Amino acid sequence: SLILGTSITISSNHWIMAWAGLEINTLAILPLIAQSHHPRAIEAATKYFLTQAAASTLMLFSSMTNAWYTGQWDIAQLTHPTSCLILTSAIAMKLGLVPFHFWFPEVLQGSPLTTGLLLSTIMKFPPMTLFYMTSHSLNPTLLTCMAVSSAALGGWMGLNQTQIRKILAFSSIAHLGWMTIIIAYNPKLTLLNFYLYILMTAATFLTLNTIKATKLSTLMTTWTKAPSLNAMLLLTLLSLAGLPPLTGFIPKWLIIQELTKQNMAPMATMISLLSLLGLFFYLRLAYCTTITLPPHTTNHMKQWHINKPTNTSIAILTTVSTLLLPI
Repeated sequence: SLILGTSITISSNHWIMAWAGLEINTLAILPLIAQSHHPRAIEAATKYFLTQAAASTLMLFSSMTNAWYTGQWDIAQLTHPTSCLILTSAIAMKLGLVPFHFWFPEVLQGSPLTTGLLLSTIMKFPPMTLFYMTSHSLNPTLLTCMAVSSAALGGWMGLNQTQIRKILAFSSIAHLGWMTIIIAYNPKLTLLNFYLYILMTAATFLTLNTIKATKLSTLMTTWTKAPSLNAMLLLTLLSLAGLPPLTGFIPKWLIIQELTKQNMAPMATMISLLSLLGLFFYLRLAYCTTITLPPHTTNHMKQWHINKPTNTSIAILTTVSTLLLPI
């Protein structure tokens, strides 16, 4: 159902088809979030359902307003300014852009790591395609404001977290800020940023799922489980932070270049400085990953080494998410 909903939305030209695909997607992911029957998971599923239903309804409303005024149901022909505004807020709600970001960390914290991976990659794909198809008619000032505030809030709120899934949620919000700031000027860069973000996040989530770490305190003691994997997780996290010469630097570099071409150097400076906030918590994660002796005096049990060889997909994803730019 997830694949079906995503493909329907991605391949649709008519707003109603796009809406139907989004609805199928929302309903398909709910059992995956509420899988563990833990109250926290049920709460996360409820929050997710309410926000996504509201966002889908807003999207339907904007397309109907547009059809009412222009008689056009085509996705690329969204021209009425009011429906553009409503659509921007609906897509921001779907993706978790500031100021509609509150649901995302909560939902990610309540769901298991694999579902968290789905939520932060595949579930962002249909709204992203709609964003891409309508990007020429949306208001660039509004998008820039939302993008900068997303980068700021994603950085600031991630600083104080100890739960890894919440940190990754805030990092996702910050990355979405980078994608949104450029979509009005060069939507292809948005897609490039999105694809590379998917690669790096998938590598991070799958690694964490292998070593079964969900808190910073457990991350400190997991280095004995898979030492080489942990060392690579360090590089993947720094790549997510966007440090050269790793993959994560490509989109930042190109976006800053494009913004400077568009005479938006102040915005480029601002969003680059805000990504330093993100760098701080990625560095903390990386430090906790590779610190070999946890700083306390009590004797603790060393964790057993994982006997299974590392999953091939994790190996490929980690390699790609660190080495694309050097290659």
